[in-house]
Amino acid sequence: MQSKKKQDKAGITALYCRLSRDDGVEGDSNSVANQKKLLKRFAKENGLTNTRYYVDDGYTGTNFERPGFQKMIEDIDLGYISTVIVKDLSRLGRRYDMVGYYMDTYFPDRDVRFIAVNDNIDSDEGESEIAPFKNVLNEFYARDISKKCRSSYRIRGSTGEPLAPPPYGYIKSPDNPKKWVIDPERHRSFVTSSKWRLKVRATKRLPVYCRSARC
Repeated sequence: MQSKKKQDKAGITALYCRLSRDDGVEGDSNSVANQKKLLKRFAKENGLTNTRYYVDDGYTGTNFERPGFQKMIEDIDLGYISTVIVKDLSRLGRRYDMVGYYMDTYFPDRDVRFIAVNDNIDSDEGESEIAPFKNVLNEFYARDISKKCRSSYRIRGSTGEPLAPPPYGYIKSPDNPKKWVIDPERHRSFVTSSKWRLKVRATKRLPVYCRSARC
C-alpha cells in the first residue's frame, strides 16, 4: 500500500524496465512486455498512480549511461518522480557500487521511494539487509556472462566461423549461414565496374604513351 508520505507528495511512479541480450538465457520472464505487465499490476494493486514507463531494451546492466535510465534520472532531478519500481535489483543494474549508490544515497537524498518487486525490497520499509548480497551476485553474473561470451567468440573464430557480417560481394550461404558465398548479383556488378575502370585507365594512359613513343 502507498505510504502516507508518498500520498502527500504526488509525482510520477516510474516503472523501469531493462533487457539485455545476455538476459535471453533466463527465459521469457525478463522480456520487456512481461516486466511492464508485472510493474503495472503491482502499481495498481498498491495504489501507485500516475505511472510512466522508462525502458532500455538491449542494454547491459553494467552500463549506467542507458538512455531510458538517464531520462528517468533527469526526471528525478527535476522533481517529477516520487517512486521508482523495478522487477528486481538486476533490472536497475549489475554493478554493485552503482546500484548501492542509487539505493543508499541518490534515491534517499531526493526523497524517492524505491521498490524491487521480486526481491521484496521497499525503501519505505527500511534498509534491506539482503540487497547488498543480491547486488554482488548480480555483478558476478554479468562478469560470468561476459567471460562466456568472449570464450564462445574465440572458439567460433578458431574453427573458421565468421564473426562479422559478410563483406561486399558475399552473402551467407543458404545451406550453411556460418559460411560466406559469392553474391551473383554484386559479383556481376563488381566485374562490370572493374572492367570499366580498367578501360578508362587505359584510355587516360594512351596519350602519354603516344607522346613518349612519338606516334
